[in-house]
Amino acid sequence: MAPPGLEHILAQEVSAAGFNAPTVHPGGVTIQGGWPDVWRANLTLRGAGRVQARLGAFRAFHLAQLDKRARKFPWGDVLRPEVPVRVEVATNRKSKIYHAGAAQQRIETAITEELGAPIDPKAQVVIRARIDDNLVILSVDTSGAPLHKRGHKAAVGKAPLRETMAALLLRASGFTGTEAVVDPMCGSGTFVIEAAEIAAGVLPGRDRAFAFEQLATFDPDAWAALRSQTPPPLPDLAFHGSDRDAGAFARARDNAERAGVAPICTFTKAVVSEATPPEGEPGLVIVNPPYGARIGDRKSLFGLYAAFGARMTEAFQGWRVAMVTSDGGLAKASGLPFASESAPIAHGGLRVKLYQTAALGG
Repeated sequence: MAPPGLEHILAQEVSAAGFNAPTVHPGGVTIQGGWPDVWRANLTLRGAGRVQARLGAFRAFHLAQLDKRARKFPWGDVLRPEVPVRVEVATNRKSKIYHAGAAQQRIETAITEELGAPIDPKAQVVIRARIDDNLVILSVDTSGAPLHKRGHKAAVGKAPLRETMAALLLRASGFTGTEAVVDPMCGSGTFVIEAAEIAAGVLPGRDRAFAFEQLATFDPDAWAALRSQTPPPLPDLAFHGSDRDAGAFARARDNAERAGVAPICTFTKAVVSEATPPEGEPGLVIVNPPYGARIGDRKSLFGLYAAFGARMTEAFQGWRVAMVTSDGGLAKASGLPFASESAPIAHGGLRVKLYQTAALGG
């Protein structure tokens, strides 16, 4: 799963990671593979919001037929009888079964009476049934908690950018892990830490558990072998964040420490007009500034965007700049020579775009 508007970027990551036959569809990417591929996707993909595994499908034109066929489904091939399960159903008017609650009850009863697994509305293992044109498509959520929850971030700011979206935006901005990254409005440090992790080559899911560990298909030994990775040496690159809020950069520093990339990350208290590039070759400046629709008053933000653009032009010659905002007028107020803007991307109930420049002064 990916934020609408970034599916093609996730597909690029999936393909680069060596997964078979990635296909883009609204809201995500599908691949072909077995359970080891499911485990590896959860462990290694930075842009995926969660990983769902398709279990099977059958036709059902009425509830009695759904009940009968759900009882015959081989639940024991995937679910364990002692592990609680939650069932979620989505249907539509193209199907004769259009009452999601009734369909959910039939599937829950089938699982409980045929397998013995208890139903719990808070269960980590989730069976999702989508009924479309009378076809019941069954999947299991193999991730559990959303994948942006890496397992080592303790503090976030007012308008947090999810790690998964940050990874996709970094990739969309041309970042491959071989250049410096600066975020002069860093908040809790998501862009900086995610970029440092990419450069360091560490696995995004290294510090967390997954729902697939509760399934009958889970192989603990194979999983242990898959996740055993000797941490590579940290790269000789700089990842720098600053923020005018002292609390924000302090949280960012703590988050980098927990992520294990603090030695290559620096965070300072500074306003945008004081942003300074680290020593070395130019790289990428990427920011997710306030939009006005989310935090504060839009009118007061024109000065912030203008100050950011002026500082980039003055001190960051040779650097590329990427900006995420829902407001094209604010982006224009920066005065930066944006060479491209993305299609709209869904983010927190808004539609944002990624604006990018070529190397400044080039």
